[in-house]
Amino acid sequence: MSKEEIKELILDGNRIHDIPSFYDEVNRVFMQEVGFTLGPSLDAFNDVLHGGYGAIRGNEPICLKWLHFEKNKEDLGVAATIAFYRAKLEQPETFNPEWARKKLDELECGEGQTYMDMLLEIIGEHPNIRLVV
Repeated sequence: MSKEEIKELILDGNRIHDIPSFYDEVNRVFMQEVGFTLGPSLDAFNDVLHGGYGAIRGNEPICLKWLHFEKNKEDLGVAATIAFYRAKLEQPETFNPEWARKKLDELECGEGQTYMDMLLEIIGEHPNIRLVV
């Protein structure tokens, strides 16, 4: 496959400082041509990477460049992930509190995934997307 056939998308990590700003940047990069935006959801992020709407058309090859990635590893690291799970615990009518408590406990023991880890896992599930940091 020639380089000309690979679409390049660039996440600017200087625009990302927490989970909500990550989704602001995802919407800026992936959703420009669409009449709606993604909410702050890992499922929504996964859906946009599947393509069919937004910047990705089906399984086309994508080079996803993530600028300032090391900074964002901290921005979306342990502290942000703890806040993410604590927010889930405050909404037991919407989210499973046992699940959130388990994930929070794992993270506080140094064993759980950070939000960045979860994002990287999702990106890795899409063989047509090559992440460049």
